[in-house]
Amino acid sequence: MQKTTTKDMTEGPILRQLIAFALPLMLGNVFQMLYNTVDSVIVGNFVSKQALAAIGSTTMIVNLFVFFFNGFSVGAGVVIGQYFGAKDLKKLHDAIETTMAATFVLSVLFSLLSIVIVDPMLRFMSTPDDVFGDASLYLHIYLGGISGLLIYNMGSGILRAVGDSTRPLYFLIFTSLLNIALDLFFVLVLKMGVAGAAVATIVSQFLSAVLILVLLSRTRDIYRLEWRELRIDWPILRRVFAIGLPAAVQSVITAFSNVFVQSYINVFGSDVMAGWSSYNKLDMFIMLPMQSMAMASTTFVSQNVGAGRDRRSDRGTVAALGITVAVTGGIIALLDIFAPQAVRLFSPDEGVIRYGVLFIRTNVIFLLFNCINHVLAGALRGRGDSRGPMVIMLATFVAIRQIYLYFVTHFYANTPKIVGFGYPIGWMSCCAAELLYFAVKRRKRLAAEEKAKAGD
Repeated sequence: MQKTTTKDMTEGPILRQLIAFALPLMLGNVFQMLYNTVDSVIVGNFVSKQALAAIGSTTMIVNLFVFFFNGFSVGAGVVIGQYFGAKDLKKLHDAIETTMAATFVLSVLFSLLSIVIVDPMLRFMSTPDDVFGDASLYLHIYLGGISGLLIYNMGSGILRAVGDSTRPLYFLIFTSLLNIALDLFFVLVLKMGVAGAAVATIVSQFLSAVLILVLLSRTRDIYRLEWRELRIDWPILRRVFAIGLPAAVQSVITAFSNVFVQSYINVFGSDVMAGWSSYNKLDMFIMLPMQSMAMASTTFVSQNVGAGRDRRSDRGTVAALGITVAVTGGIIALLDIFAPQAVRLFSPDEGVIRYGVLFIRTNVIFLLFNCINHVLAGALRGRGDSRGPMVIMLATFVAIRQIYLYFVTHFYANTPKIVGFGYPIGWMSCCAAELLYFAVKRRKRLAAEEKAKAGD
């Protein structure tokens, strides 16, 4: 009999389980981030700063698609994790087949939609003429082949829900290294510019999708994907969307809000755009520990809620917060010290370096607030509560941030530093609101438990 690769997180030492689960996730996220970051590094150093600005300006548009689908993946992971914790193998299989069937349909729809919206979105963002052509070309190629990324993300989400965060890491390491080799070949040897970077990325992502599908199809473990049973179970899909859709909507609207932030940045020209792009790449790396621990928290909480172990899920949330703040704080300190060297990885241009360092040293310390935001949101979603985090993050990451940007640029000072500080404004206000919400929800839950015990 094949040795199981699942992890039951309803028993055993909490801290060790969270770290063991989150570490492969974080390493996997590092390699997944390398896909787009390597594109930026290579074109920034070997093509032009306009090419770097073009790829940087596309990030927010790509995120509109990826974040929506990731919300769907979160909903599927919570449902699968709760069935796994409850040991309901029939429902577990139904959920797996349903989410993969829906994934294939959504992948096709997203690829078709991307063809229509690319150029209007770039114009909406006030993309400069010297950047527009490369940005449009990169996006049309990248989004046209985004199915590979979406299928891989859903497949790895299924594995995470049953406690396996290790094997998706192996696939990402392989395909990320392949992406680097293909980037160098297409850009340096074939001189394809941003088009070569985009082609290298989608080829690598399609290979990762093939690998994850082969794994799910050939395993003998309880999460095996049965192609003959591939169909949509509508009650399960409704439950997946009830949890995943709020997360997706929140992520998409936040990403769309960041398109507005990018439009504020674009008016300062290609030096500031490339500096902002470099900062954003580094910012995303800093966020990897909190994102990974948030995913670990979601899986941990969903399994324990499914098993009826609420108090253990709370202890896991507190442990996840402590780990995340400690790790992120160390990374922030190092980046602040070596900010110029970090930006120089993306471009040797002194103007780009100056603005990249400005954004780093203005913003990154405030990411400590975002540690709390991500882990608490992950824990709440693990309980099936996606609406609360959605409302809070839309109110703070979108509404408050846009109000801030409008007023400071119109009535105070329109400078790159002032615009860039719009991110920390959202993080801090979200942290305050989410702490309050989590505390109120927990107090109500404990009161309901006490009332139920008294009734017994």
